[in-house]
Amino acid sequence: MVWSGTWVAERLGVELVGDEKLTGLLGLALRRNPKRAHLLVSNVLGKHVPQLPSVVRRSGYELGERVRALLGDESAQRSVVLGYAETATGLGHSVADGLALAPYLHSTRRPVAGVERAGGFEESHSHATSHLLLPEDPELLAGDGPLVLVDDEFSTGNTVLNTIRALHERYPRQRYVIVALVDMRSPEDRGRLDDFAHEIGARVDLVTSASGTVRLPEGVLEKGQALVARYEEEAVRRGEEAVRRGEETVRRGEEAVRRGEETARHGEEAVRRGEETARHGEGGARSGGGAAVLPAPRSGPLRDGAVTRVELGWPAGLPDGGRHGFTAAHRDVLEGALPGMGARLAEALGGAEADGAAAVGDAAVGDAAVGDAAAVGAGRVLVLGFEELMYAPLRLAGVLEERGVDVAYSTTTRSPVLAVDDPGYAIRTRLAFPAHDAPADGPGTRYAYNVAGGGFDAVVLVVDSTADTPELHAPGGLLEQLTAHAGRVLLAVVPSYVPSPGVPSPGTVPSQDIPAQGAPERPERSRMLPEPLRGPSFSSYASDEVGWLLQDLSEVRLEAPTEEREEAIQSGGAHYAESLPVEYQPNEQYQELFKAALETSADRIAQAVGVVTETVLAERSRPSGRPVLVSLARAGTPVGVLMRRWAKERHGIELPHYAVSIVRGRGIDANALRWLADHHDPADVVFVDGWTGKGAITRELAQAVEKFEADGGSAGFDPEIAVLADPGSCVRTYGTREDFLIPSACLNSTVSGLISRTVLRADLVGPDDFHGAKFYRELAGADVSADFLDAVTARFDAVADAVDAQVKEVLSADRAPTWEGWAAVERISEEYGIHDVNLVKPGVGETTRVLLRRVPWKILARRGAGADLAHVRLLAEQRGVPVEEVDELPYTCVGLIHPKYTRGATGADGRAVAAK
Repeated sequence: MVWSGTWVAERLGVELVGDEKLTGLLGLALRRNPKRAHLLVSNVLGKHVPQLPSVVRRSGYELGERVRALLGDESAQRSVVLGYAETATGLGHSVADGLALAPYLHSTRRPVAGVERAGGFEESHSHATSHLLLPEDPELLAGDGPLVLVDDEFSTGNTVLNTIRALHERYPRQRYVIVALVDMRSPEDRGRLDDFAHEIGARVDLVTSASGTVRLPEGVLEKGQALVARYEEEAVRRGEEAVRRGEETVRRGEEAVRRGEETARHGEEAVRRGEETARHGEGGARSGGGAAVLPAPRSGPLRDGAVTRVELGWPAGLPDGGRHGFTAAHRDVLEGALPGMGARLAEALGGAEADGAAAVGDAAVGDAAVGDAAAVGAGRVLVLGFEELMYAPLRLAGVLEERGVDVAYSTTTRSPVLAVDDPGYAIRTRLAFPAHDAPADGPGTRYAYNVAGGGFDAVVLVVDSTADTPELHAPGGLLEQLTAHAGRVLLAVVPSYVPSPGVPSPGTVPSQDIPAQGAPERPERSRMLPEPLRGPSFSSYASDEVGWLLQDLSEVRLEAPTEEREEAIQSGGAHYAESLPVEYQPNEQYQELFKAALETSADRIAQAVGVVTETVLAERSRPSGRPVLVSLARAGTPVGVLMRRWAKERHGIELPHYAVSIVRGRGIDANALRWLADHHDPADVVFVDGWTGKGAITRELAQAVEKFEADGGSAGFDPEIAVLADPGSCVRTYGTREDFLIPSACLNSTVSGLISRTVLRADLVGPDDFHGAKFYRELAGADVSADFLDAVTARFDAVADAVDAQVKEVLSADRAPTWEGWAAVERISEEYGIHDVNLVKPGVGETTRVLLRRVPWKILARRGAGADLAHVRLLAEQRGVPVEEVDELPYTCVGLIHPKYTRGATGADGRAVAAK
């Protein structure tokens, strides 16, 4: 295969020296530029060279993951990612996705009225130099965390120096990270950045995919400029000749019609062919290798039906990119909306005829499978972005690729580059057209490279609404040019985001700005709800694993001795959610038991995770959105993290995941539901828990959702819970109905991200607050949360076949809940004279909780139960609780809380009272 830099290398003597993969990442081209004639053309950026969207996004995403590893989660969460316009706006956004913890901003050359400029700088070698920084949140750049600067190439270092110098004077910080696809600095330039960092007293790191340098012979600039001039003159001459040939064809066609030597139809066809020839000549023919020139407008409007407009259903208020900032909350909204937008594009590609002028919108979504099949049959598709609008088109193209469409992605640009039709040259064709977004620097020519002759059957042009102008649709405009090179052209318009006058706090999305698609209007709240808490500042889980819709009460003393809590709860003097038990600290013997249990049960848990996740994906995915996992803190949270990991590893699907509080007798956190409805379609929310006992929380959730809607909350939440284990037969969506040991039930916070039980107390939680919880940072040395998750995740591949087989059985089975667990609890309550079902805790998980948190009375164990009860027997022995073996128990075990508890029923050693 010929390297796409061969043509320039042979004629100018330019060499790329460095890493072996440089020639795979870069080609070479020439341009008319007084500062640098050669151009490094990236094959993975998605700007000049059409490329698979997965390759483009992965190139940035993996760099972001490396930055996160370099900084560590705590510093990464305090960082801001800054991308450079125009070529690196999408790359920077993908880096921010990989980093996962930081907001994103890109520079822009488009001034926006009403948005205060936070800074600016110059790019020395670029065709267009001035960069503006226009964050919606004026404090976005004011923090002291690391600044991560992203560009496609790191050549002289001048751009980065200009940026750091301008920003450091206004917002000084201690650390910068430079990210680029390639480091191509000369030996002379390599020391400049270190010297500058020393000068300002800051640390500067560099993260790239490859490094090397460009060797330029003497006089290369002048030789390059002369070569560009010669080829452009030849292209103009060929274009003018093509125009003359086309005009002659038109004249002959008109003469033939007048003389009647042929039928009018044949003559009109000749006219049409002549106009087509002239148009191709005006645009610059590919033959002979040459440059395109700006076509002269042809007479007459764009042919009716030549372009199909697709209504994406872009979420209202969601930024179109990072021009004004893009936060983690924005990312969650976009991830939830992408499947629906992709479905609309797929349906349009597969279902709308090229000569149909009707728009395609929500009504066209239909059956996703049918739409996918039709879209796959649409042939080779190019998704073409627009200058700085790179990320949104990239993600849309990615959805089409996931659906099996043969799709490539690239974007238009301001930069003029010579086109030479040679396999050893990076830019083989060029479309030139008038700017169509009323640029602040006046009218000019814009370009699309390697589109003509690319063999595309359809082109999906994605622009923002600012660029959807008459110039776009005019004769000689971009749309007309695309119709000459593809059988079908689709236009998708993303609303241009303009910040509202009320600026939100950092990282937040005003609830009134981003309503869920199709959701009814919601009553206004008295104040904006905060963003989810994330690790490492809250919990030991990674930031992208879960967002906690809770408030941090870590500094509040909430723990009370077990016996005091039990007395208050049973006497009615307090609710169990108003205080916390003292965190149980397992001894070495118990810790070894946990490790052994994890080792022996990892396969069984992994299989249950796979089954419940596949069931959710099969039954709760919709053409307009993917599931949003909402775990019930805290037992459901490790399961939600594992389900998210399964979906990502087995299907490449990123499922949003949040944790919310639900309290027996008090219901679910209504403010958390409001936040979810503001950011996602309630119909996409899937509640997740670890296991069912007697089904009390299942009933509690159903009642709470009903009350939430009755009080004016958004409709559409499905109270069905997806659980890992359903021994009580209380739900339809489960991984297994066996009652076995789930190691995450063995411990408290140290297997749940170091997060406490949730707290609901009137003096701490106001009407507009989330429920609370504590982060036990001091227990980090005993934390096994990641160990549990990683051990189960490591078994995903091993159980994949078993999961596939079991899911087929589950989906075809009658899974209606029988509530046999509830019946058993009622029977036990009466047989043992307890007369309170709340004091009967069935199942291994609930029994473990009784031994860890409550005052246990006795444990009922199914006769012959084996290793699944080893930890229960150990805890019971430590607390002096008798274990009674019984027959015909529907659970492996049942924990009984002492029914006649009074203060002093346990001694200072914490041992239980004797059973009676």
